[in-house]
Amino acid sequence: MMKKLFILAVGLLCTAWQGAAAREIKVLQLNIWQEGTSVPNGYESMIDEIAYADADFVMLSEVRNYSDTRLCDRMVESLKAKGKTYYSFKSKDSGLLSKYPISDSVTIFPEKDDHGSMYKLIATLPEGQKASVYTAHLDYTNCAYYRVRGYDGSTWAELPEPDTDLESILADNVASQRDDAIRLFIADAAKDAAAGNLIFLAGDFNEPSHLDWTEATRDSADHRGLVVPWTVTTLLEEAGYADSYRVKYPNPVTHPGYTYPADCPGAKMSQLLWAPEADERERIDFIFYRPDKRLKLKDITIFGPKGSVQRGKRMVETSQDPFLLPSTDNWPTDHKGVLATFRVK
Repeated sequence: MMKKLFILAVGLLCTAWQGAAAREIKVLQLNIWQEGTSVPNGYESMIDEIAYADADFVMLSEVRNYSDTRLCDRMVESLKAKGKTYYSFKSKDSGLLSKYPISDSVTIFPEKDDHGSMYKLIATLPEGQKASVYTAHLDYTNCAYYRVRGYDGSTWAELPEPDTDLESILADNVASQRDDAIRLFIADAAKDAAAGNLIFLAGDFNEPSHLDWTEATRDSADHRGLVVPWTVTTLLEEAGYADSYRVKYPNPVTHPGYTYPADCPGAKMSQLLWAPEADERERIDFIFYRPDKRLKLKDITIFGPKGSVQRGKRMVETSQDPFLLPSTDNWPTDHKGVLATFRVK
């Protein structure tokens, strides 16, 4: 009997030690659609949803700092009123919130003429690990995946016919500044990784993943038979970074993970359309990380409504994608978020 009690006690101690040695942290990517101003009471709903997600690091897209205000400062105060403590710094176009004090913040790719942006913060986790956390809202022009669907990727004018020439599509794609921003990230993050920092990158990339445009999906969502090695995600994969959603859910058929366009109930259909005659659903919001023995992906989910927009109509997704549904009926953005949970040792 005493031997069994001893074994049980040792087991409990080991479990307690493992719990103390590992911490869960959550990372949220969310395009906030012009600071939540596109729908009635959008800012208030945005704050409600971020408080509900309760992530440790929040990566924001479409930070505009309207009326000469600093959006992230306002958000910090609004979240404080809900009992959530966050830290931030001044940025534009993309932004960062952190539950941990920020020791440094850096502009990686400055916003200029609305061609995207990227910022970094460095924070120290309670167990002493340093984390380099990057937010990106990449260039929205030369969105070549729209050409495949019969629309110009910069003006969104309807084309005479869809462009299915792979060389033409990739040439248009790299005419954007998305790949420039990602190359700067790769160079900067390499230095931080060499210093021992954990690396996270999340953002609205305005570009699909090569892991989604595969042989298996060539006949879905108006891919028109194409398999496309999209530039940004290919560069990240070649540099050793992991796409959290595809690590957890590698099958793009059962788990397409579409994040755009979301069915935002408070928006008019005209606000949600770029290609009204096409199936423009895509996964363009991502959470990437650098694999590290101290870091393990535990879970990831789409955060937002199951509703999407397809060929100019509202519809409900029937995929096997996991969803964390909104806490209110007033989802404030035309994107769905992505929420990942990691264990850190």
